[in-house]
Amino acid sequence: MKLKFTKMHGAGNDFVVIDAINQNIPLSTELCRHIGDRRFGIGADQILVVEASSTPDVDFRYRIFNADGGEVEQCGNGSRAFVRFVTDKKLTDKSSIRVETMSGVIEPRLEADGSITVDMGAPVLEPARVPADVNGLVATPQGDDLLWPMQIHGKTTLFSLVSMGNPHAVQVVDDIDNAPVSQDGPLIENHERFPKRINAGFMQIMNHHHIRLRVFERGAGETLACGTGACAAVVAGIRRGLLDSPVRVSARGGELSIAWAGPEQPVMLSGPAVTVFEGEINL
Repeated sequence: MKLKFTKMHGAGNDFVVIDAINQNIPLSTELCRHIGDRRFGIGADQILVVEASSTPDVDFRYRIFNADGGEVEQCGNGSRAFVRFVTDKKLTDKSSIRVETMSGVIEPRLEADGSITVDMGAPVLEPARVPADVNGLVATPQGDDLLWPMQIHGKTTLFSLVSMGNPHAVQVVDDIDNAPVSQDGPLIENHERFPKRINAGFMQIMNHHHIRLRVFERGAGETLACGTGACAAVVAGIRRGLLDSPVRVSARGGELSIAWAGPEQPVMLSGPAVTVFEGEINL
C-alpha cells in the first residue's frame, strides 16, 4: 500500500504526520517503528496520527507513537505540528481547536504571528501519579518542590518529578554541553522506580527567565527539543524558586516559550511548527 505523509518539526523535534481521516492506515508497532527508522524508513522522533474525533465538542483525535513504535500520552512540540498540519490541509478553519489525546483534551491555538500556543493543562506533581515509586526515599525540600534521590551510575542524583500528561524526571546541571545525557539518560528512562519509564530532563539555569535544556526522551533517545520536557523543566524550576514565568527555553533545535501562573494553573507552551516536505511511501 501507499501511505501519504508530511514531514514536520518543532524546534528540531521531528515528526511524520499522517492523515488517518482521508486514508486507511493499518497501525501497528512494527509499522510505526519502520516509519520512524532513519535508514530504512522516513525517519522521525515521533509519528503523529490525525484522526476524527468521536466526541461532540472535540475537533480531532491525536495519537503519538515514538520511534520505537510505542504509543505515548502526549507530545508538546507535536501538538503544534498537529495544528499547523490540520490548518494547512484545510481540515479545520478554526484558530483554536480542541484535540483529544491519550492523556486528555488539549487546546492548541494558532496565533496571528504564525506561532502556536498550546494549553498543556495543569502539571501533575504527586509522584504516584507521575508515576514514580518513591517508597522508602527521603526527599529534600527546595522552595515548593521536593527533590527525590535516586542512584544513577552509583551516584545520588536529585530529581523533580512532573507529569505533563507524560512522565518527566528533571535535574539541574551546571554545564548542559557536558551533561551526561547519553550515558545517564537510558538509566533514568528505565530506572526501576519508573513503572512506565520516564523522560529525563537536564536543565541549566541561565537566569530567572532563561534555561538551556536537553531531554532524553522515552522511546526516542535524545531529541533536539521536547515540548512537554520544556514545560516540566520550567514547572520544576519555578517550584524550586530558581525561575519566574515566562521562561525562554533554549533547546538544541530552537527556542520555546513557557508560561505558568502556579499551582492548579495550566502550562502554556509557545513555539514554531514547520513543514519540511510531503511524500508518499510504499509499505
